[in-house]
Amino acid sequence: MNAPALPHLYSPFTIRRTTIKNRIMSTGHDTTLPTAFVPNDALIAYQQARAEGGVGLIVVQVAGVHETARYTSHLLMATSDDCIPGYRRLAETCHAHGATVFGQLFHPGREIMETAEGTAPVAYAPSAVPNQRFHVMPRPMSRRLIGEIVEGYGAAARRLEAAGLDGVEIVGSHGYLPAQFVNPRVNLREDDYGGTLDNRLRFLREVAAAVRKQTGPDFILGLRFSAEDSDLHGLTAAEVLEALTALDDVFDYFNLTIGSSASFGGAVHIAPAMAFASAYGAPAAAAVKRRVKVPVFYTGRVNQPQDAERLIAAGDADMVGMTRALICDPDMPAKAQDGRFDDIRACIACNQACIGHFQLGVPISCIQHPETGRELRYGRITPAAARKRVLVAGGGPAGLKAAAVAAQRGHDVMLFEASERLGGQALLAQLLPRRLEFGGIVGNLSREAEAAGVAIVKRMKVDRGLVARENPDAVIVATGATPRRPALPGEETAHVVTAWQVLRDEVNIGSSALVADWRCDWIGMGVAEKLARAGCKVRLAVNGYMPGQRIQAYVRDQWAGVLHDLGVEVIPYADLYGVDGQTVYLAHVTGKEPIIVEGIDTLVTSLGHEAVNTLEAELDDFQGEVHMIGDCLTPRTAEEAVLEGMRAGWAV
Repeated sequence: MNAPALPHLYSPFTIRRTTIKNRIMSTGHDTTLPTAFVPNDALIAYQQARAEGGVGLIVVQVAGVHETARYTSHLLMATSDDCIPGYRRLAETCHAHGATVFGQLFHPGREIMETAEGTAPVAYAPSAVPNQRFHVMPRPMSRRLIGEIVEGYGAAARRLEAAGLDGVEIVGSHGYLPAQFVNPRVNLREDDYGGTLDNRLRFLREVAAAVRKQTGPDFILGLRFSAEDSDLHGLTAAEVLEALTALDDVFDYFNLTIGSSASFGGAVHIAPAMAFASAYGAPAAAAVKRRVKVPVFYTGRVNQPQDAERLIAAGDADMVGMTRALICDPDMPAKAQDGRFDDIRACIACNQACIGHFQLGVPISCIQHPETGRELRYGRITPAAARKRVLVAGGGPAGLKAAAVAAQRGHDVMLFEASERLGGQALLAQLLPRRLEFGGIVGNLSREAEAAGVAIVKRMKVDRGLVARENPDAVIVATGATPRRPALPGEETAHVVTAWQVLRDEVNIGSSALVADWRCDWIGMGVAEKLARAGCKVRLAVNGYMPGQRIQAYVRDQWAGVLHDLGVEVIPYADLYGVDGQTVYLAHVTGKEPIIVEGIDTLVTSLGHEAVNTLEAELDDFQGEVHMIGDCLTPRTAEEAVLEGMRAGWAV
C-alpha cells in the first residue's frame, strides 16, 4: 500500500498497552438508539459502520453510573451486570474491524433534561445552585450519596472491562457533575469537597481511584473535559488549565472540547453549527497540551481529515474527534487514507438530524446520509431483483439521492434538471449569512449520483412528452416547490417581496424592512441578518414564540444572539394580515389587539412554500411506477427530501 496522504493522522498511537491504529476518534455522543438502557442491535450496527469505515477509536455514548444519573429516558446504564452482554457484542464487533473501543461513565449532576414519566426530576449536585438552560434547582449531595456515586463509577468500569472494552472515559465536560465539583461558583460546599482547588478535585480523584481499584493495569482511564465553558458562571480556560495540570498524574489522557450544558451561550458549543470556524476550540486544547504530560485529544468542529492532520502535525492534539463527520460519512477514514478526498461526504454542521434528533427523542441520523441510524434496514445496498429504466425529474437533494441509490442498486437511471444547476433550494440556503457550507450538500449528493453512474441532463424540464420518449419503467418526481404568496390585503400599495428575491439580490429593499416569518426556521433569521448587515433597520415578525422555533436549539440560540447584537427587533406571536403603503398590519396570534408597524419600506415574506406537482397530474395515464418525493409531495426540509429520495431509490 502507498504511504497515506495524511501521515500524522494515520500514524498509530499507544496508551498503556493499547495501540490505536490512527488518530481519528468518534467521540461519545447520544444516539437515542438504545432500548432498555443497554446496547442493542441498532447501536451495535451503528458503531459497526464506523469501525468498518476505518475509524481508530470509538468512544461509546454515556452510561449512567448511579440511579440518579438518568438524565434522559434513553441513555445507557452500567449499574448492573445486565449491560455486559450488549457491551461485549459491541466491543467484539468493532474490534473485528480494528477499532479500539472506550466507554463513557457519566453522571449529569444538575444537568438533567427529563424523566421517563415526564415529571420534573430531582437532580443532585455539589450545592443548590441552579442552571440556566433546564431551570433545574438541584438538591445538595450528601456525603453518603457522593460515596455511592464514586463507587458506581468503579463498578461501571469493572463491567465495561469485563465486556471487553479497552478503556473508559469519565465525562466531566460541558458542566456535568465532575465539573460542578471543580467549579467554585457551582460548588459552594464547606466540607472537604469544597473550598480549595485540592478539595474541589477530591471527587475526581476518588472516582479515578475507584476505577483503578476495580480494573486491571492495562485498562485505560481518560477524562473528558471542557477546556473552557464559554459561560458567565462556568469554568474559565485558566481554571481548567490549573485543574488539569493538578490531575496530570491521575488520568491516561484528557479529551478536551468547548462549552457547557448549563447555559444557552455555553450549550451552542456542544455541537457547534456551521457559523463557527473549523477547529475554533483547538487553541484552548493546545494550551493544555503544552502544560501536561499525558496525551490530549481535541473535539469540536473538525469535519475534514486535512484539518485533523494539521492539528496532529502541529502538536496541538494527539487524537482528533470527528464525530459529526463520521455520522455524515462513516467511511471517511478509509477514503481519506486512500486519498479519495473527493468521495468524502463532508459534514455541513447543520445539526438537524444528529443532535437535533436526540433533542427530539428520536434516533440519530444525518440529512445528507439518512442511512445513518438506519443501518439495520439501509446499511448495505441490496441489488435490485430486475434492472429497470428509471427517470428522475428534478436535481435537488431529493432527486439526487433517489438517483444515486437507484443506480447503486443496479438500475439504469436518468436525472433531468430544468435549470442550469443541480441543488434546488440548497442553492438558496447557502446564500444565507454564515450558511455557505450548506451548499456542500449539493456537491456531496452530486458526487454520489455521478459515482453511481447516473446520467444527468440539465436545462431540461420533464413533461409527459419527455417521459413518453424516454419510456422508463419508473418515474421519481422531485420537482420541488416555490414560495407561497397568498393574497395580502393592500399589497398593491406597498413594496412586497419574497425571501427568495432577497437572497438572489433581485430587489431593492430600502432602509427599513419587516420580515414576516411564518416558517420560524433558518430563512427568516437569515434574511433578517442579511438585511441588518447591509445597514437596514429590520423587524422580524415570527408566527411562533421565537425566531428559529423549528430549528435545532444550538443553531437557533447562537443566531438569536447575532440578531440581538445587530439590533434586529423581534416581534413574536405575530400573524401577517395586511399592508398599506409603509404600514404593516400584524395580528397577535392569541391576543385581540393588532400590532401595527409603520415606516416600512419593504415587506419581506417567508410564508412557506407551495409544491410544484403538475407532473403528477400529467402522469395519470403512465403505466409504470410513479414516486413523489420531497417538496413536490409537500414542502418540508432537506432532511425529508433526502430521506424520501433514499427510500424511493430502494422502492424502484
